[in-house]
Amino acid sequence: MDKPIPAEARRLESLLSAGAAWLSARGVDDARLACELLAARLLDIPRLELTLDRDRVLPPRLVAALRRGVMRLGAGEPLQYVLGEWDFRGHTLKVDRRALVPRPETEQLVQWALDTDSLWQTPAPYICDTGTGSGCIVISLAIERPRGRYLAVERDPDALSLARENAALCGVSERISFRLGEGCGHTAPGSLDAVVSNPPYIRSAALASLSRQIREHEPRQALDGGEDGLLVLRDVIHDSAMALRAGGWCLLEIGDDQGDEVRALLEMAGFTEVTIRRDLAGKVRFAGGRAC
Repeated sequence: MDKPIPAEARRLESLLSAGAAWLSARGVDDARLACELLAARLLDIPRLELTLDRDRVLPPRLVAALRRGVMRLGAGEPLQYVLGEWDFRGHTLKVDRRALVPRPETEQLVQWALDTDSLWQTPAPYICDTGTGSGCIVISLAIERPRGRYLAVERDPDALSLARENAALCGVSERISFRLGEGCGHTAPGSLDAVVSNPPYIRSAALASLSRQIREHEPRQALDGGEDGLLVLRDVIHDSAMALRAGGWCLLEIGDDQGDEVRALLEMAGFTEVTIRRDLAGKVRFAGGRAC
């Protein structure tokens, strides 16, 4: 089949079936779900309501739009980029090639920060999200803990622009300061109550083994952690040790084989209560420690 959806097809169920078959033949995972999400976005209805509309006849412009979306998926583009938006902790964010797709594991990193009771005993804790990307971490914290003060640092101006757009979309622009830079954004020593970060942590040599969707479409600079995967993590830990007040927290997302190395880095930087945590799949995914 040269095209994912025949030009003569108009009924929604026929469109979804044809698109799913075309994507499955090209190795796209969860092809039917992807087509349903595309259709729901185009029709501006919840995905579960598609069942009620499966006999609906779509006009040519929507058929053409659905075809374009399916073809982008078939070319390996992430579904989230094709949709142009994605939910993170129940908040809809704009997503595109300027930043990584927000992932469920990072939602757990946010939850760790929210569950750190000592952090929220401060009347207005000052929290830095370094390498903010889409802004998913800092925006979620600003929504769920509005009394905090937030700093989003990003070295890529395009990604920082996306984070600003998402903050405006979620109505929290006034709660977040945005800064172009690296590390903790040259904050004063001892001024932060927490650093929360999902930095690049993939070894350079391992990038070629990533899925096509990630390798060819998501920004390399947000993935590449250098030869050993720890290049950026070292800098974040070093900066955090300087920028955090006594008792402040450094909470990080890390690679599943980096637990021991990151633990050692945190301890060498003087952090106490160092903890390595696993994600819901049972893989090592997070590391944290408390400044002394």
